[in-house]
Amino acid sequence: MPSELLEAITIETGADPDASVIWMHGLGDDGKGWSEVVPALNLPQSLAVRFIFPHAPVIAVTINNGMRMRAWYDIRQANLSERADLEGVLTSQAHVDALIAREVSRGIAARRVILAGFSQGGAIALYAGVRYAERLGGVIGLSTYLVGFDRVAAEALAANRDVPIFMAHGTLDGVVQLAWAERSRDALRAAGWDVEWHTYPIEHSAVIDEIVAAGKFIQKVLTKQ
Repeated sequence: MPSELLEAITIETGADPDASVIWMHGLGDDGKGWSEVVPALNLPQSLAVRFIFPHAPVIAVTINNGMRMRAWYDIRQANLSERADLEGVLTSQAHVDALIAREVSRGIAARRVILAGFSQGGAIALYAGVRYAERLGGVIGLSTYLVGFDRVAAEALAANRDVPIFMAHGTLDGVVQLAWAERSRDALRAAGWDVEWHTYPIEHSAVIDEIVAAGKFIQKVLTKQ
């Protein structure tokens, strides 16, 4: 477990939040950009949610000629099966676990914690979400893929075998191929997860309709409890 929590931007939509969304950014970005998405989610005033947008550590990224940037793991190859540095993925999983634990210590039930992320951040949300020891509220993965898609059924923990998952992807994405996301979705569904799936005619980015749909998912999973 990391000795220090990642620095993060925190936004609360109401007093005394009883739910948290931990939202991971993409490669080379930081938490600030995605923190601006909160109003566009259009959540009802009745939901008091703490949004946490952590900043990934700065590391050298092989596929970008070793340039140092914020990243949740190293990207060593362009193909799906060898793309992610598993050691880095596990380190980021531990960072996310620590952020969840901090929310639980603040009085937020694990079942009211949602993991979300875009691209690399979405890969971490999916990876950590199905492997967390306590039941979470849900997982959101935007323009992303499932690291270790062939191992997910064996490695997932019982508590999150039925956690609801939201995935959205651009049909014109040239960075994270649509086929990778579809293969990831299919692996999750085959292993028993309920995956809400959306596509949009965009490249490696997000659009307002996608954000609104993610907001409806957040509202749905938090109000069902």
